[in-house]
Amino acid sequence: MSLYQKHVTTMRDLERETIETVFSRAQQMQFRWPGPLLEGRVLASVFFEPSTRTRFSFETAFCRLGGKVVSTENARSFTSSSKGETVEDMARVLASFVDVIVMRSDKEGMAAQAAAASSVPVINAGDGTGEHPTQALLDLFTIQQKLGRLDGLRIALVGDLLYGRTAHSFCRAFLRFSETTFFFISPPFLAMREDVKEELRTAGIQFEEMDSWGEVLEEVDVVYITRIQKERFENSFERKRCESMYQFGPKDIARMRPRSIVMHPLPRAGEIDPAIDSDPRAAYFDQVRNGVFVRAALLSLVLGV
Repeated sequence: MSLYQKHVTTMRDLERETIETVFSRAQQMQFRWPGPLLEGRVLASVFFEPSTRTRFSFETAFCRLGGKVVSTENARSFTSSSKGETVEDMARVLASFVDVIVMRSDKEGMAAQAAAASSVPVINAGDGTGEHPTQALLDLFTIQQKLGRLDGLRIALVGDLLYGRTAHSFCRAFLRFSETTFFFISPPFLAMREDVKEELRTAGIQFEEMDSWGEVLEEVDVVYITRIQKERFENSFERKRCESMYQFGPKDIARMRPRSIVMHPLPRAGEIDPAIDSDPRAAYFDQVRNGVFVRAALLSLVLGV
C-alpha cells in the first residue's frame, strides 16, 4: 500500500509491507541523508500538549530533508481553538497553507477528526490516551535493528497500560507480525484497555496479565517500560506505591538475556535507574535517535518523494 497523500492516525492504517517500506527508507537515511527531498514543502507542527522528542524529531526530520516548518508548541493558547474554533475548521485552514500536518492533541480521536476534514495528510503525534503510531514505528525499527527480527518475540510491557498511548500503538503494531507473546505488567486498575486486548485475541496473539515481573525477565526478548502517569492519580499514596513497584535497575537487567533489550518511550520519571544507561541492552536513547530517521522516512513517503 502506498503512503502517498495518506493520513497516519492509528497503527491500523499501516500494513506490514508499508511498515517495511518505511524501515527500508529509514535505514538508508541512517547512513546518508538523501538531500533536499522536501525543498519547497511546508509542515505544520501543531502541539496541544508538551513534547520534546516527538515534536523536535518531526521538525528536525523535515528540516534535514530541506523543508520548512511552521510550529506551535502550545496550540491550546496560540491557535484559534482558544476562540472556539473546531478541530475540523483548524485542519481545513492549515491545509490551505501547508503540505502536511503533524498534530499532538490532548483528546483521543482528535487527529482522526482533523484528518477527516483535511485536504493534506495528517500524522497523529499522540492523541490523548488513544494512540501514538509514529512512536510504535520507531520502537519496532529499534527492535529490528537490535534483535534482527519482529516475529516470534516475547515482550514484557510494563507500567500504565490503560492510559499509555504508546503501549496501545505498540500492541497494535504487532498485529502485523507473527508469534508474538505479551506479558502485561501493571496494577489491576491500570491494566491494558479491553479494546486492545480484544484485537490481540482476534489476531491470535497470546498475552498474560500480571502485577509484577516475577520470573518474566529471564524469558523475554524485550522489556518495554512506560511511565506511571501521575496526572491520572487523585491519591498520591497510590501513585507512589505504583511507581515503587516498577523501578528497574542493575539487579533487574542482570536477570535478562544477553541479547535482550530494555525500552522506554521517555520521558522517564524514576522508572529506570540511570545506572543501567551504559548497558548495551538499554535501547531507549537509540529509540530517540531512530525517531528522526523513521519520521523522515514516513514524511518523505507521505509526500511522494
